[in-house]
Amino acid sequence: MEGTIAERRLRAQGGGSAVDAAREDSFREFVEGSWSRLLRTAYLLTGDHGAAEDLVQIALMRTYRHWARIEAYEAPEAYVRRAMVNANISAWRRRKPVVHVMAEPPEPRAGTQDHQDAYALRDELWRVVCAMSPRMRTAFVLRYFEDLTEAEVAAVMGCAVGTVKSQIARGLAKLRTELQAEGSAR
Repeated sequence: MEGTIAERRLRAQGGGSAVDAAREDSFREFVEGSWSRLLRTAYLLTGDHGAAEDLVQIALMRTYRHWARIEAYEAPEAYVRRAMVNANISAWRRRKPVVHVMAEPPEPRAGTQDHQDAYALRDELWRVVCAMSPRMRTAFVLRYFEDLTEAEVAAVMGCAVGTVKSQIARGLAKLRTELQAEGSAR
């Protein structure tokens, strides 16, 4: 009676250890090779490092069960990315809206142009992206940060291409409006 409960159950079901070891090695190699890309996508979807790590782990747990079938696909990473999007959609459907209160940044000094200005612009951009609805942010992240086509985004999100186009158009309009308002406030 050696091994964990899961290993004993697997042996009782007739699972061979050589097959499982090969599958486990294949999965481990996949995770090691794609972890950083998956984590980046998850961070862009959630806007939080802790939530991003949780999202990647949830998606990997769900795909591990069917890894023998998934690794046969041409792009198993796309399959895992889809699992992340689905898990994120499920999470924000259950979640109540949260309002984030942020203090206003100090006024910039006149005539200063340095890395802080670029950082401030990136921060404003990210703040506007995080304020988007989860569905809009998902479309926006997959389209512009993951560089997927509109058809690919629609396939990942499980919606029509027109929905993706409208979400992206609204997101870009929101970005323009917010960034112009920020620029005129200075």
